[in-house]
Amino acid sequence: MKNIVLIGMPGSGKSTIGKLLSQNLDMNFIDMDEYIERSEQKSIKELFAQGEYCFRDAETRCAKKLSSVKSHVLAAGGGIVIRKENIDFLKKNSVIIFLNRPVEKIIQDIDCGTRPLLANGAKRLYDLYNERIFLYKSYCDIEILNTTTIQDTVKKVIRNVENSHKREQGTC
Repeated sequence: MKNIVLIGMPGSGKSTIGKLLSQNLDMNFIDMDEYIERSEQKSIKELFAQGEYCFRDAETRCAKKLSSVKSHVLAAGGGIVIRKENIDFLKKNSVIIFLNRPVEKIIQDIDCGTRPLLANGAKRLYDLYNERIFLYKSYCDIEILNTTTIQDTVKKVIRNVENSHKREQGTC
């Protein structure tokens, strides 16, 4: 089975929904930020302290490695779309799901101070959204609006992935 890669803004629910998806679909789960920390033996914060490019290079190395796994749910970092090569690696054997959560809902749910790129507050979140929305929409195979409960969003993802798989197989 193809991987399911969740993309979207920081705080859009990728890790939470990804864990539930993996349980519901009996697939392994990988949080790419955690994978990067293990692979690089540095925290995300330490990588960003060396410069965002340092983190992005690590992210690309990990996207390339993860392009060879199968039957996994991957929660990508919010900026995975900044480098097209990351998406090219992941698309080799994955369906890319964009969890589109409105910025207003994200602000209600997260502590911006715990995220390196959001340390300067909520305005930065709006700026990131405006910078990335086109990339999320153009790189995804399926867009899921995440405005209801986590369980409803998980069900929407599963339904859409199953329908996508049926279309690929030529069945309805």
